[in-house]
Amino acid sequence: MIALSVAEIGAVLGAEVTGPGDQQRLVTAVTADSRTVGPGTLFVALPGERADGHTFVAAAYAAGAAAALTRHPVDTALCLVVTDPLVALGRLARHLVDRAVTGGLQVVAITGSQGKTSTKDLLGQVLEAAGPTVAPVGNLNNELGVPLTVSRIDEHTRYLVAEMGARGIGHIAYLCEITPPRVGVVLNVGQAHVGEFGGQPAIAQAKGELVEALPADGVAVLNADDPLVWAMRRRTSASVLAFSVSGRPDGPGVWASDLVSDQQGHYAFRLGSTDSEARLEVQLRAAGRHQVGNALAAAAAAQALGLPLVDIAAGLSVAAPRSRWRMELHDRADGVTVINDAYNANPDSMHAAVDTLAELGRGGARRTWAVLGDMLELGETAPEAHAELGRFVAARGVDRLVAVGAYAETMAAAARDAGLSAPDAVRVGPDKAGATEWLRAGLGPGDVVLVKASRGLALDTVADEILAFGEDLT
Repeated sequence: MIALSVAEIGAVLGAEVTGPGDQQRLVTAVTADSRTVGPGTLFVALPGERADGHTFVAAAYAAGAAAALTRHPVDTALCLVVTDPLVALGRLARHLVDRAVTGGLQVVAITGSQGKTSTKDLLGQVLEAAGPTVAPVGNLNNELGVPLTVSRIDEHTRYLVAEMGARGIGHIAYLCEITPPRVGVVLNVGQAHVGEFGGQPAIAQAKGELVEALPADGVAVLNADDPLVWAMRRRTSASVLAFSVSGRPDGPGVWASDLVSDQQGHYAFRLGSTDSEARLEVQLRAAGRHQVGNALAAAAAAQALGLPLVDIAAGLSVAAPRSRWRMELHDRADGVTVINDAYNANPDSMHAAVDTLAELGRGGARRTWAVLGDMLELGETAPEAHAELGRFVAARGVDRLVAVGAYAETMAAAARDAGLSAPDAVRVGPDKAGATEWLRAGLGPGDVVLVKASRGLALDTVADEILAFGEDLT
C-alpha cells in the first residue's frame, strides 16, 4: 500500500479522529476481516451477515491495527469516524489511484457475465512480466473487493487490474468512479443475475457503464462475437479494440485461429493481431474452449497497454490458473479425472463446462459424469434454464447426470426426455451427501466427473469427497 498516516487518511475522508493512539502512525494495509489484522493495518468495521464489525474493533487494535474506520467511536481504539465506512473506503481507494496515476500507474477494468476471474488471472500474469502488477486475489469484484485490491498498490505498481461485477444498474459506474480505468474490457452479456436485472438488455446496460466511463484517450476492449457487447462501441468516446474467437474482426483487434485441444482440454491456437503480420502460437494451461476467448480478451487488453504481441503470447502460454474451484482438473490414482468448477454457475458457464466435460470424454472413450446443482439468481427464467441444461447434457452425450438442488427434478426430467434414458443414467441427489454416496459406488477407472453449481450450494465439497475416497485406492 502507499503508506499514509492516520491523520492523512482522516483529512482525505473528512473523518472525525477519536480515541487513543498516534495519528502520525502509518497505515500500510487495509482489511475488513479482523482475523487478518497486523501491524499498520486500517481495519474497516462493516456490518456482516452474523456480526457487526464494530464488535471486533478493540481486538483489531490490540492486534496492531493503526486505526479503525468506523461509524461511531470505540473508546479503546483510534478511530476514523465516518457516516459510511464502505463509502469512505471507496473514497480512500480513489485517492490512492489518483496518487499512483501521477507516477505512471495504468488501470484496466474487466467485466462480463462470466469469465471475469479467469481473464484477470491471465491478464495479471501477462502484465507481471512487464512490470509490478496488482490484480484481485479470488473474486474481489464489488464495492468492497475493488477498493481492497486498490489498497495493495504502492509507488512502484505499474499496472492495476480491477475486476468489476454488478447486481444492478449503477454498480459498475460507481466502481469506475473509485477506480477510473484507462482500458475497459467487456467479455460478454449472458444470463448471470438475470433475475435481479430483469433481462439481458438491462445486463447490457449495466456492463456498458464500463465503456462509458473510459476517457477519450482510453481503449474499450470488446467481444466482437457478442452482439450486445459489440454494440457498446457506440457508447464510448474511447478507441475500440476487438477480440474474436470466430475470425479476424472488422477494425483493430486480435483473434484466434487453428484451435486444437489436448487430451486434458487445454487449447492451443494461433494469436493474430491487426498490428502484426505474425501469427503466434499460444498454449493455454487452463482447460476448456471458453478459455480461448478469455485469453484473447487478456491479449487485447495487454496490447492496449502497450505490450508487444510476442510477449503477450509467451505470457499467456505460461499463465497458470490462480483462483480456486474454476475448472480445476485433478486426477485420482485410478485415472478418474475430477473437474472442480464449483465456484459459481449460470447458463452460459454451465454449457461451457459441460462442453469441456464432453471433450474430455473423447467421443465415448471415457465415461462422463455431470454433477450439477442449481443456478441461482435467474428469477422467472430458472425453471426453463434448468430444463435447457438437462437437455444440453443429453445432447452433448454425457453418460451420467447427478442433479442436486431445488431444480434437480426439473433438470433430470428434461435430460431423460432428451434421450438420457439408460438405467441409472440420471439420478437426483436428495442432498450433497446422497450424491456423493452414489458417486462413490458408481465411479470407475478412467471416468471424468464435472462438479458445478452456484456458490450457494457449495458443491466443491462433493469434488473434495470424490478425490478423498480416491486416495483410498493408492
